Amino acid sequence: MQGTSKTAWHSLTSEQVTAMLEVIPEKGLSSTEASSRLQKFGENTISVKKEKSSIISFLLQFKQPLVLILVIAGSITAMLQEWVDTGVIFGVVIANAIIGFIQEHKANKAIQALARIVKSENVVVRNGEKTRLFSHEIVLGDVVQLRSGDKIPADMRLLHTKDLKIDESVLTGESVAVKKQTGIFSSSSMLAERKNMAFGGTLVTNGYGVGIVVLTGNETETGKISQTMRKAEELETPLTRRISYFSKNLLFVILGLSVLTFVFGILVTQRSPTELFMEIVALSVSVIPEGLPAAMTITLAIGVGYMAKRNSIIRKLPAVETLGSTTIICSDKTGTITENQMTVSGIYAGGKFYDVSGTGFQPIGQIKHNQTNVNLNEHKSLRQCLIAGLLCNDSDLIQKENRWDAKGDPTEVALITSAYKANLKQTLRESLNRIDAIPFESHLQFMATLHDDAGDKLIYVKGSVEKILAMSSYQLNDNAETEHLTETNITKLQEISDSLASKGLRVLAFAKKKIPRENHSVQVSDMNSELVFLGFQAMLDPPRPEVIEAIKECQNAGIRVKMITGDNLKTAVSIGMQIGLNRTSKNKTEIIAITGKELQECSERDLVEVANKTDVFARVLPEQKFSLVKALQSRGDIVAMTGDGVNDAPALKQADVGIAMGITGTEVAKEAADVILTDDNFASIKSAVEEGRRILDTLIKFITWTLPTNFGEGLVILASIFTGIILPILPVQILWINMTTALALGMMLIFEPKEMDIMKRPPRKPNTPILTLDMIIQISIVSASILLSVYGLFDWHLNDGYSIDESRTVAVNTIIMIEIFYLLNCRSLTKSIFKIGFFTNKFIFIGIAIMLLLQIFFTYSPTMNEVFHSHPIGIESWLKIICVSFLVLIIIEIKKFTLVKLKIFSKDHN
Repeated sequence: MQGTSKTAWHSLTSEQVTAMLEVIPEKGLSSTEASSRLQKFGENTISVKKEKSSIISFLLQFKQPLVLILVIAGSITAMLQEWVDTGVIFGVVIANAIIGFIQEHKANKAIQALARIVKSENVVVRNGEKTRLFSHEIVLGDVVQLRSGDKIPADMRLLHTKDLKIDESVLTGESVAVKKQTGIFSSSSMLAERKNMAFGGTLVTNGYGVGIVVLTGNETETGKISQTMRKAEELETPLTRRISYFSKNLLFVILGLSVLTFVFGILVTQRSPTELFMEIVALSVSVIPEGLPAAMTITLAIGVGYMAKRNSIIRKLPAVETLGSTTIICSDKTGTITENQMTVSGIYAGGKFYDVSGTGFQPIGQIKHNQTNVNLNEHKSLRQCLIAGLLCNDSDLIQKENRWDAKGDPTEVALITSAYKANLKQTLRESLNRIDAIPFESHLQFMATLHDDAGDKLIYVKGSVEKILAMSSYQLNDNAETEHLTETNITKLQEISDSLASKGLRVLAFAKKKIPRENHSVQVSDMNSELVFLGFQAMLDPPRPEVIEAIKECQNAGIRVKMITGDNLKTAVSIGMQIGLNRTSKNKTEIIAITGKELQECSERDLVEVANKTDVFARVLPEQKFSLVKALQSRGDIVAMTGDGVNDAPALKQADVGIAMGITGTEVAKEAADVILTDDNFASIKSAVEEGRRILDTLIKFITWTLPTNFGEGLVILASIFTGIILPILPVQILWINMTTALALGMMLIFEPKEMDIMKRPPRKPNTPILTLDMIIQISIVSASILLSVYGLFDWHLNDGYSIDESRTVAVNTIIMIEIFYLLNCRSLTKSIFKIGFFTNKFIFIGIAIMLLLQIFFTYSPTMNEVFHSHPIGIESWLKIICVSFLVLIIIEIKKFTLVKLKIFSKDHN
């Protein structure tokens, strides 16, 4: 038995295929041979990648540099028996590990979904008899019978078809079911062009067929997608990458400072090793932003709730932040940008053009000529063209309460919809009784139906423009009068058809013929000539109305939108023009488009450049979508990929953020994605990006707010060690400051409304460091302010005779009050707090109130005094604290005003 996954089965004759697979179609395989092949080739299932054990997955959560720093600090405090410090640090570490473990456990189910997609039951010929088998029992060479509603169990070469149509949209992106045949095709034919093949996981929508299994399991097209998905890299988000880099550097800084401090303390200050060790712990704890991991997790989790209200279900927390950094959106066309419902948009009949309004299968709209609603009694040729589309039709459009259900081929349903818009009723189909029909066949290129019209016999025909014109001898003018169809007329009609097709429209031609009354059947020979040409109906799968504005807003936000589809080039370019993917250069508007065949000829290096400059990709294979995403990522772009089919799954998984359709999306696509749109609406992506940018803003604001505290505390500790002065704040007090302020104050930034220009600025560049120049300036100012304020007030109170605990309590409250006023600064990093609306975020003031209550408890509660070594202080001390803290707010506002005036803010700053 010969043949492999590389065999071009579609280019072989039926006889060659059966000979290679050693099977007689009428008898099928014997049970013995089937068992032998099952043992040799394995079950018809898609293998699933072995997952890491739960223990390993949990332990890997501790590999992040920031977490390692916390583990080291926690271990040191445990050695020194500082149990409060230890408990808080390890509490944060374990909580973050649990959250990360749960997210990872839920996130990676895409390949399992692929394995389920081909699970079905089919009729198979074994031992010369028909039997029903589950898909996993089917082997290479099995002869399978296919009927409407069947799910294809494996890749098959078709041996016989009768009106067989298969919905392959999940693999190819084609919105229309494919009419199958048994002829042979070129070995270089694209997947969507192999009409003698049936692919595993696709659905039979109409007709009957018999096929022989040529590929099973991982070798099928669906199986290849599974293997491609294994290659998809688990990507970090832009911000987490930068935080990881920042944390690694911070780790080295802490270790270096600790060693330097310890050596300096031993040699210069002559403190005891135990005392120095305690001060080093204080330094480590002060510099580490303990609240940052928890703050990021909570911020993203709350962002998920906001996203859900805007029709975006977030499956993976980091996707929230990634959306805010997205630089490119790669979108599937069918069902994502378009309605996935064919719609007649134009009609040509009787020498006139007609515009048809309304989209989708809802028969709501008008047919107009020169902007005026038409009366069919005055446009008789139009009436006949619409009747032909209504009667020469195997589909239905049925009204159920307040909705319309489409049954059958979308193209035929579109013809029914256009007829209903002209008030032609279903009763017309009943009054013109259908007697016989010639089903559409690819080699015929037409469909014909015979009807009884009060004794007269009428044939209505629809098909390709070339075929209908070739069979027509006459044409109907606008007065419903028949006139000869000349060569000049045919040329003109062909030009009109080509013009419509160039706009991405699918054009069908219609004709009719009267035959003798005694005829009760229609033959192909009846179609050879004497047909009366009625007109064209041009249709497309229209873009969603709201998509155009959504794409425009994305482009205004510096996000490039690219369309990747399995549809043909002309249609893809037309849709691209309609939704605004065109660009203007040298005073001309154009779309840069390419096909999958052309992509195959690109080298890996060329692909990167082609992917970057191209707007529309047509006839693209699943593995090419995956490669395109990787090529774009190689340039440093943050790529979001949308889709709904199996063919989109690898690219969804590889993308920085995969976005699946919740209604029409396959289970595979949903499991591979990071985000699921509950309304299948591309416009919701814009809302998701907007919300993602707001969350990203929040995270950057939180980092800008929290780091000065840590650095300021670190400076205080360093100054104490190098000057030999007693510590103004203890490690346990530092932990109190860091954790309580992060939760009570920093978390309130989550509720900050989005800034007005959020969708008018470019995305934050992926390679932008976590600390921009502006942030460094601001952090330096606040850190220095904390150092001077803490030491100034600490020394002041000590010199005035206050106890060490009272003075340290003043120092702690000084840091807290500076953070409170600085929080107001951080509500916007570029605009004055008075310009953004002082009271637009009420939660900020709720958080401040909570923090003040906590500090009152910290300062005056005997229990807290004992645990945290605090002490009650008087009103005079509070006044001093408030004055120096308010001064920081004024300094930062002046700094923002100055930098805005000088226009030296970082362009990447939020």
